[in-house]
Amino acid sequence: MALIVRVPATSANLGPGFDSLGVALDRHLVVRTGDRTDGPRVATSGEGADLLATDDDNLVWRSLVQGCDALGHPVPDLRLESRNDIPLERGLGSSSAAIVAGLSLARALAGGPIADDDLVEVATDIEGHPDNVAPAIVGGLVTAGRTASGRLVVRRAQPAAGLVTVVAVPSVRSRTDESRGVLPDGVSTADLVSQGARLAHVVGGLVGTWPLDAGLAGDVYHEPGRLAATPVSQALVHAWRSAGVFAVLSGAGPSVAAFVERRPDVVEQAIDIARRAGVDSGVEVDVRTLDWDRRGAVVCPDVPTPTG
Repeated sequence: MALIVRVPATSANLGPGFDSLGVALDRHLVVRTGDRTDGPRVATSGEGADLLATDDDNLVWRSLVQGCDALGHPVPDLRLESRNDIPLERGLGSSSAAIVAGLSLARALAGGPIADDDLVEVATDIEGHPDNVAPAIVGGLVTAGRTASGRLVVRRAQPAAGLVTVVAVPSVRSRTDESRGVLPDGVSTADLVSQGARLAHVVGGLVGTWPLDAGLAGDVYHEPGRLAATPVSQALVHAWRSAGVFAVLSGAGPSVAAFVERRPDVVEQAIDIARRAGVDSGVEVDVRTLDWDRRGAVVCPDVPTPTG
């Protein structure tokens, strides 16, 4: 039986939630299974189609294979067709979406019971950290952390209905592994206190407990070095926060996410600010509004569309 999986984009860290906090957004990677032919293992259209591997080295396929191996299920000889609407290396979880797509298909093919939390664990083993893969699997706003014994604890909340995300996506790229090279070796006690306060504020604000305050946006650990290394991201963050907009670096960047009231005038103002900041920086910036994805990865039978 042919299958189709849809996996959302994600924004991770959200300021102070380094490697532990993320949210799913309404932009997707869609992958369909099909019979193996003499053509490429994976055919991709959309974002990054000319850059993604078409053979067994493709990340979706490798993740499907790893998922089948973990579940003790034979790896079927399939062909994958994907439509990707998530920009590559822009801090919106494109790699995590590919990993989750492959693992979700493996779970469906195996037909055995495996909980979402267990799937997050497998995905984290591949990705290295859970802040993108967890919301891609379960949707919504997600926190993930390990106990002293090493057990991964994942918790999901509904993002506030009164908020929407405005994302500014610069044309430049940033690899997560490279961006980790600018991180400091540690933080001071004062910085730890600041991080804790900011983390509590952003989580409460995103679930609608209190209004988000731009003065508590961002963090003092991963953002300073990453923003200094990417001037257009720094310009976007500065423009938004100076105007009272709660904005954070999305993942490792270069994209910047702003969480604003779901009001047309507020959204349009945020979009205008980001567009002007992009023009001033001399870098092309795609600014768009993205809603929350509350479902996460969804797999269902691929029913052909009737023709004629």
